[in-house]
Amino acid sequence: MASVGLGPLAFSVGQVLIALAMGAALFAAGLTVRTPEQRSGHLLLNALLVGLIVARAAFVVAYHGQYEGDWLAMLDIRDGGFLPIPGVVAAIAFLAWWFWRDPAKRRPLAVGVFVGGLVWGVTAGSIALMERTSRGLPQAQLATLQGDPARLADFQGKPMVVNLWASWCPPCRREMPILEKAQDRRDGITFVFVNQGEGRKAIRSYLGSEGLELENVLLDRRRAIGEMVGAQGLPTTLFYDRQGRLVDAHMGALSQATLHQGIERLPGGS
Repeated sequence: MASVGLGPLAFSVGQVLIALAMGAALFAAGLTVRTPEQRSGHLLLNALLVGLIVARAAFVVAYHGQYEGDWLAMLDIRDGGFLPIPGVVAAIAFLAWWFWRDPAKRRPLAVGVFVGGLVWGVTAGSIALMERTSRGLPQAQLATLQGDPARLADFQGKPMVVNLWASWCPPCRREMPILEKAQDRRDGITFVFVNQGEGRKAIRSYLGSEGLELENVLLDRRRAIGEMVGAQGLPTTLFYDRQGRLVDAHMGALSQATLHQGIERLPGGS
């Protein structure tokens, strides 16, 4: 759901789908090439680049207020902030222009786009179908910093943002001040910070050294929540509605803008 792992690396499902679709498109387009003039793999890669740039630019424009004039943050794509529809439109427009301009490349481009789109659609549809049966609130047994037993269901009633983190994780540390600020500003949302695999002493030491005042810090020593939701990388942030249904998930460090985007998707969260 949130990520897939490969050794120490973790990738979002969206990134994996893009890679699969692009690989299929390049392979299919290459099969149709008979002369050097028909080679079009570089155009497919350029279309992907154009799409990503436009998708990022559209996201920054839509959420410019969340960046508070921080130009470096606007350029930092590690937050995963992209708006897919403008990016897809830009990529299609780029390919359409080359389709019209260079007749020799029309067949490879058409085949590549068709196969890439087919792979994307079938794979994304299959993943979505499988997820429908596993989108409820995880029921793992957790503990508070005081040692009391707890479950995520104990915090149900409002839209909920569940952050899976660890103190040794640099992206987790980078996003913590953003989450702390949101926790203080958004009374209508419950923020829960589920530490993965660490003990009370390590957690308290980290929170104290960073001056963080986080509410609802829970311990998941066995990393059960991460396994249940398929989060093989940290940080992972899960967005649940007031009924405990998963609405969205974000793999990697959040920026203020991508956190705002996730909260917007929660019914009653904006």
